[in-house]
This record gives sequence, C-alpha cells and structure tokens, in this order.
Amino acid sequence: MTPTDWLTVAQRLQALAQAGLAYAPNAFDTERYQEVHALSLQLMASLADEPVAKLHALFANEAGYPTPKVDVRAVLFRGTDEILLVQEKIDENRWSLPGGWADVGYTPFEVAVKEAWEETGLNTQAVRLLALFDKKQHPHPPQPWYVYKVFVLCEIVGGNLLAETPETSGGRWVHRTELRHLPLSTNRVTLSQLEQMLDFAQNPNLPTLCD
Repeated sequence: MTPTDWLTVAQRLQALAQAGLAYAPNAFDTERYQEVHALSLQLMASLADEPVAKLHALFANEAGYPTPKVDVRAVLFRGTDEILLVQEKIDENRWSLPGGWADVGYTPFEVAVKEAWEETGLNTQAVRLLALFDKKQHPHPPQPWYVYKVFVLCEIVGGNLLAETPETSGGRWVHRTELRHLPLSTNRVTLSQLEQMLDFAQNPNLPTLCD
C-alpha cells in the first residue's frame, strides 16, 4: 500500500471512531473507540511527520457523525487562456485559486464570492459550479482531513485587484503556459486542476466535473 492508501485507512479509522464515540451504547464500546481514535492519530502522525499531540488538538472539537470538510475555490477567467491566482501568505507565497474552508451559514456560491473579495479585492458574482472533487483522487500532499473541493466560476462586477490582503501577498492573471513554472500551493490546488478549469474558459459548455 502507498502512503496515500494508508492515509485513507487512517482517516476512515478516525471517522469510525468518532461516529462510534457519538453513538457508543456502553462504556466498554466507548473505551474501544477511544483506542481506535488514538491509533488512527498515531498512524496519521507517522504519515504526515507531525506530532501526535498536534493532530489530537486538530480533532479535539470534532464530535458527532463525521463528514468531509469542504474547501471552496473561486475561478475567474480573463479571455480563454488566463486565470486569476493569488499568493498564499500561509504557504510561503505559493500560488493558488482564491478560496478557503466553507463557512457555516453561507451557500457554496456565497463562500466563493466572499473568498474572492477577501483575497483579491474584487467584487464578483457566482455563475456556475465547475467541479466537485474528492481530494484523495488528486495529487495533493497528505493531510489529516478528508476533504471535498468545490470550484465555482465567478465573474467580476467591480472592485480592484489588490497588491496585498491579510491572507495574500499578491494576485495576478496567469496564462496557461505559465502554470507549470509557478510554485503552486498544492495543498489547495494542483496543476491538473488548474488546467481542467481553463478548459472551461475555452469551452464554457463543458459539463460539471465530479469524482
């Protein structure tokens, strides 16, 4: 099994343990699920080269039936060969699509518009869903969370592209031919995903992608 396969096993064990702790019928089962939870974090820590204590803190507030986390990305085109990327301060100024975790109380379209505004200074309107991906099906680096990724096409309706925001150190239009030469924030977006998004710029009638 590959490290990615083992990470999937660890994530599944963590999810089963969390669900078991939420619905465990007796103290004996609770103890067993707690042990499964601890083992899953040990396995994740080994795969991600992170301290177990750090992962324990990440999952400390997770309770109830586990579901995937949702990462929403705003996709903006200029013409048929350029896409708007931003530099993520939290990831050594590597390049990504504007976006972040989905917020409770916001629709996916509203999250995309909010993230685009916060990370670029541009007012946008959401147009359509381009893709819904399962992160494990794509070449992202390993991480503890099980994540679905949502890519939403947005159009600019106002504002100005900012040189810097609290979360980004810059943003610009990037031509398709530049993508493979940029240091990407691959935890957030991959080269293959960006190329798939740009296919929509050339052919807007493509169907929505879903893993």
